[in-house]
Amino acid sequence: MLNGNQSLEPEVDPIDPAGNAGVTENGGSRGRESAMLVLQRGGEAGLTWSLDRQPLTIGRSSECRIVLEDRQVSRIHARITWNEDHYEIEDLASKNGTHLNGQDMTTVQALHDGDEIQIALRYKLAFVDAGATAPLVFEGPSEVGLRLDSTSHQVYVNGKMIEPPLSAQQYRLLELASTNPGVIGRDEIVRAVWTDAAEGGVSDQSIDALVRRLRERLTEADPDHQYLVTMRGHGFRFENRTRSVERRA
Repeated sequence: MLNGNQSLEPEVDPIDPAGNAGVTENGGSRGRESAMLVLQRGGEAGLTWSLDRQPLTIGRSSECRIVLEDRQVSRIHARITWNEDHYEIEDLASKNGTHLNGQDMTTVQALHDGDEIQIALRYKLAFVDAGATAPLVFEGPSEVGLRLDSTSHQVYVNGKMIEPPLSAQQYRLLELASTNPGVIGRDEIVRAVWTDAAEGGVSDQSIDALVRRLRERLTEADPDHQYLVTMRGHGFRFENRTRSVERRA
């Protein structure tokens, strides 16, 4: 969930009380007097916040000016500051990191118009510089398909984190399947999931039970797609969603 504190409410154009900030009558967009952040993924896509050259913190804490209520987000996750003639962003030693244009941040980075800021790979914000036109097209309501976060060992299906998290065995099985382009056999599963088991010490029933439990968890998150497909006589194959596949209503 995303909360905006009173100090940084989502922007509303004074000319357009409906909140269509930066939109002209013909549906285009006009240049802005101040820079802003646009939420593109996570929470309510399309929310905007103006930047006023004051330090702006992003995190889970209510003390932040942009509050992202997600446990993958650190309490004080990142900070944006004004430096002479430009804005800069800094990751504040967050647990799950801040990415700028897909690159993990290790130092303070200058922000440029169109830059994409990812907070813990859960939220994506676009930086729109002063005088630039606000983007009117945002990402879809969420990601499509399944994604594993190897740092936090969390799994996201269509942009939503699976909660409660998968068990350690379920995660290892899914990680094995999703990173292998072909069919995974039972011996591979045993080596990846039951790392300390002696050869022949894991029964087919145990493997089938683990596969069944994992499928049940994935079905809860996405009932219209089967991610782990049985290849009779061979093993299992992972099949992710793609954007070309339409979900049934």
